[in-house]
Amino acid sequence: MTVLCHIGDIPESGSKGFEIEGRALFAVHHQGQFFVYENRCPHRGVQLEWLPDQFLDYERNFIQCATHGALFKIDDGQCIAGPCNGKHLAAVPFQRVGDELVLSA
Repeated sequence: MTVLCHIGDIPESGSKGFEIEGRALFAVHHQGQFFVYENRCPHRGVQLEWLPDQFLDYERNFIQCATHGALFKIDDGQCIAGPCNGKHLAAVPFQRVGDELVLSA
């Protein structure tokens, strides 16, 4: 098992990027739940963040691609606006083990 982070590393309505074994990933803490995705826009394959650990729109309601402004639902990664409308971010399997987020095998 690979530990992604301690849950305290990501504040509520916050996000954080990671580089794990050559994979660019990010996690979002939203409404008491955590979500982990590959850091890759399905439209152009570019990384999503505006600045380090900045994956969310201004209101912190959606994941937003910094390149084209596409908006993705936090809970399932579905694009609801932008050039990749209807496509999904690639979810990364993980588990919460105590106070840590751990990538599933």
